[in-house]
Amino acid sequence: MTRENALEIIQNEKLQNLNWFDDHTIKPNEVGISKKADKWKVYTSDERANPISEKEFQTEGEALENFIKRLRALNKFQNL
Repeated sequence: MTRENALEIIQNEKLQNLNWFDDHTIKPNEVGISKKADKWKVYTSDERANPISEKEFQTEGEALENFIKRLRALNKFQNL
């Protein structure tokens, strides 16, 4: 998956509560993706804006796939 693919999915599915490559400080109950050195990190934040269930990836494509999967799940849960 590329950044363009991910952004298209986010827009088409109207996904919310995301932190796209550290575009803002971590907020409560969101999914984030960031790049540190040569690794990508995907996380979910808790109600106190603490990153939890962090996972590192070797490729951006794998990280983006996990990011979209988590984002879809969070949005589905919040829309119940």
